[in-house]
Amino acid sequence: MKKLDFNKLRRYLPFLFIVLALLCCTMAIADVGNQNRYSGGDGGGFGGGDGDWGAIIAYLIGLFINDPAVGLIVLVILVVIVLIMRKKAKKQASDPNIINQRVNQQASNDFNFDNSAAVAAQIQAIDPAFSSDKFIGFAREVFMTIQAAWTAKDWKPIRPFESETLFNTHKQQLDEYIRLGKTNVVEKIAIKHCALQSFTQDGDKEVLTVALNAVMRDYVIDDATKKVLESDPNRDWYMKYEMVFNRKAGLKTDPGKKGNAITNCPNCGAPTEVTSSGQCAYCGSVITNGEHDWVLTDIHSRN
Repeated sequence: MKKLDFNKLRRYLPFLFIVLALLCCTMAIADVGNQNRYSGGDGGGFGGGDGDWGAIIAYLIGLFINDPAVGLIVLVILVVIVLIMRKKAKKQASDPNIINQRVNQQASNDFNFDNSAAVAAQIQAIDPAFSSDKFIGFAREVFMTIQAAWTAKDWKPIRPFESETLFNTHKQQLDEYIRLGKTNVVEKIAIKHCALQSFTQDGDKEVLTVALNAVMRDYVIDDATKKVLESDPNRDWYMKYEMVFNRKAGLKTDPGKKGNAITNCPNCGAPTEVTSSGQCAYCGSVITNGEHDWVLTDIHSRN
């Protein structure tokens, strides 16, 4: 081993600290995942384990002790390699085709616990005609109707499915987009998973929760110019939701109905035409309060 020349090493120390700092910053940046208003991000990007980088840094320090000139050359080469890989990872992170492949792969590989059979058995103990398949189909229909109505900025189609509180909340959000002259486009929706999650009886109401996962395009445009203001119309997003439905305790499923949607007013029998207050347009009866069938009271994203 060469005798350590401290005077020679001292001359290289500033370069060592500067380049190590650059290397550490590059590593820190590379490990940060994408964060946005649509999803939590999957942390994709270049990054190594802490132990690997610790070994590399220890090796570089050893090189500097034995031969500072060689150590400096190796360190510079390593930084160049890391910067090139970082640039490549950044380019991949902005390529919609690569992003879409990862998103759809994540959706396909995601483990989804299906509690439908147990929940259905729990409900059928008090409501024998309840069908999990029919209700899941109903939940999927409600979800797709919500997305279509949101994009069209016309909340009337969803009114028969939502409680008054939820309808008013969504309408206020949609009215703000209208006021700003923007449209939140949600399209190319593919539901990957939809299952009954839980059922509880809470006083005078029954609460049924559905888990739904979907891949979709989600972006905002300016109504006048059609310019994209947020997100990317060419990239997919993988989203997970919980949909909460309520109905009055003691209600039974009508086995003669094809689904759970209210197609006729329970009071007067007229075809469903619901006002903004949830009332039948013909007789004035409120039909979206869970008194007659399941009604959506909440929908939110989940991890």
